[in-house]
Amino acid sequence: MSDKFEYKYSAPSLSERQQIDSIRNQYLPKDKKEEKLEKLKKLDNKVKEIPMITSLSFGIVGTLIFGLAMTFFLEWTNYFIVGIPFALIGGCLIAVAYPVYKKSLEKLKNKYGPEIIRLSNELLDEESKTI
Repeated sequence: MSDKFEYKYSAPSLSERQQIDSIRNQYLPKDKKEEKLEKLKKLDNKVKEIPMITSLSFGIVGTLIFGLAMTFFLEWTNYFIVGIPFALIGGCLIAVAYPVYKKSLEKLKNKYGPEIIRLSNELLDEESKTI
């Protein structure tokens, strides 16, 4: 009988440690600063994304309708007159896309601006206290 004790140890590699740490961080409680920062980022994205999606929708639909009008003009020459209203509608939607973006961005900045400023001031005050 052998009185040997064998023990094999292998430390996790760097990539395994990073993976373990990222999983662990998902379950740790978040502090107030992180919650405020996440809320600030969400509000900022909301203010920027909604006008962008709206104006892109106007532009894409307008371009498709204008393309249909071009098809009436170039391919179906018998329907030339039918293409004119489609061209006007498509052109108007394309022309309105940028003003819609500017107006909705301004509206959302006015709506969420005070909350964004309040959160950013709180985060900056917390940061200056820790320095």
